[in-house]
Amino acid sequence: MASLRKYTRTGAVLASVAILGLGLSGCAPAANKSSSETKGVTITVALFTAPPPKAALAEFTKDTGIKVKWSTIDWDSLQTKIAASSAAKTYFADATDVDWSRVGQLGTLKWFEPLEDYLDTDSYKKDMPQLDSFVSDGHVVGIPFDASFLTTTVNTEMFEKAGITTMPTTIAEYTADLEKLKSSGVAEHPLNIPFAAAEGLSTYWYQTTAAFGGTVLDGDGKPQFSDPDSAGYKAAEWMVNGVKSGLVPPGNINVSDTQGQQTLMAKGGVASTFADYSGNVGSLYDIPDTSSVVGKVTYLPTPGVDGVGPNVSNPDGIGIPVTAKYKEAAAKFIEWFTSQKAQYGFAGGEGPDNVFPGYFLPSRLSAIEQLTADGKLAGGDVLTSILKDSARPVFPEGAPAWYPEFSRAVNTNLHAAAAGSMSVKDAMKAISDTADKLSSGS
Repeated sequence: MASLRKYTRTGAVLASVAILGLGLSGCAPAANKSSSETKGVTITVALFTAPPPKAALAEFTKDTGIKVKWSTIDWDSLQTKIAASSAAKTYFADATDVDWSRVGQLGTLKWFEPLEDYLDTDSYKKDMPQLDSFVSDGHVVGIPFDASFLTTTVNTEMFEKAGITTMPTTIAEYTADLEKLKSSGVAEHPLNIPFAAAEGLSTYWYQTTAAFGGTVLDGDGKPQFSDPDSAGYKAAEWMVNGVKSGLVPPGNINVSDTQGQQTLMAKGGVASTFADYSGNVGSLYDIPDTSSVVGKVTYLPTPGVDGVGPNVSNPDGIGIPVTAKYKEAAAKFIEWFTSQKAQYGFAGGEGPDNVFPGYFLPSRLSAIEQLTADGKLAGGDVLTSILKDSARPVFPEGAPAWYPEFSRAVNTNLHAAAAGSMSVKDAMKAISDTADKLSSGS
C-alpha cells in the first residue's frame, strides 16, 4: 500500500468543513454526558484506515477489559462527520483522527479534549519528535500515530544509467542531475510533481519552500513568500519551471500525489520525487505487486540551498472528541495504540499476524530504531535520522484555524500557474492576498 494517505484531500470539502467550524468559533460544545468507566465498555474508534489485526485488538481487550468497535471512513467524509457531530454536540466516536493540518482549527473550537488531562504527554516528547505538531494554545489535542514527513526519493538505477555516481546534496546539483537524466535519454521527464489542485500539491510546495530555506507563514499567519527573493516564491518558480522545461511530465498537471507515486515513481516512469512520503520505499516501491522498480528506489536526504535541507512533517494523530462517551477508556486505547510495542508490531516487527494494513512508519523513535536494528525497515537509517534531526512542522506556531481555505488557495493557484493560465507572480500574489485576508480575520 502506498501509505496511510489513500485518499485525495479535496479543497472543496476542506473548505466547507472550515466554514462550518469557523462559523461557530465562539461556541465550544457543551459537556457531553460521559462515563469514566473503563472495564466492560465498548468504545468506537473512527479512522480512515482498516482496523489493526484482530489479534492485537483482542490482546488490548484482554489487558484492559475495553472492547473496540472500529469504523473505517474515508478521510474527507471523516472530517465532515467530526465537524458535524462537534457542531451539533452529538456523539460520534470516542477516539478519532486529528490531522496535523486541522490542529489549529480543532484547538480554537475546543472540539477535542486536552490529552494532558488523561495521559502523561510530557513523557512522550523525547520519543515522539512530531508531538509539537498537535499542540494548540498549549494543549495537546492529538497523539501522532504515524510519523509521516516529506522526503526525497530517487531511482538509483536510472541515475547510474545517466552517469550520475554522486548523489546531489543541493537543489542546484539535483536540478543539474535531472537535466542530465533528460538529456541522456534515460528519462524523458525525470521529475514527479503532482500538479492536480489538491492537498498533495500544497504539501509538495511546503516541502520545497523548506528546502529553499524558508517558511510559509510567520507566527501571526502572515505570508513569507511574497518577495521574489523569498524561499516560497523561488520554490514555486522551480516547480512551475519543471513543467515548462519538460523535467516534469506534461500530464502531471492533473496528477495527484498518490497517483504520481503509484503510476510514475513505482513504474519507473520518473527518476525522482522531490517531496515523497516517508515509508513509501518499503510500503510501495519495494512491493512486487505494486511496483516494477523493486530494490531500485532509495531515500535521499533532501537537497537544500547550501546542503541537505529540512523535511516538513504531515503526521496523523488520534484524539478524544469532547462529545465522547468513554473518555478514560479512549485514553487507554490511545496509550496502547501509540505505544512502542504496538507500533513495532504494526510495522511488521512481530511478524505478519500483527501487521496493521497500510501502516508503515511508527511515530516513536524507539520503534523505528528497533525496526532498523532488526533489518525490518527499508531505508531505516535515513528515516531515523530525518525524524530525529531534521523533520519539522510545516507551521512552527501550529497550523492556523483557517488552514483549509489557505491550502485551497495554494493548490488552485499553483495548478493554474503550472497549466499556464496565470503567471507565478500572479499565483503568489493571490495566495499571499488570501493569507493576509484570513490572518486579519476577514
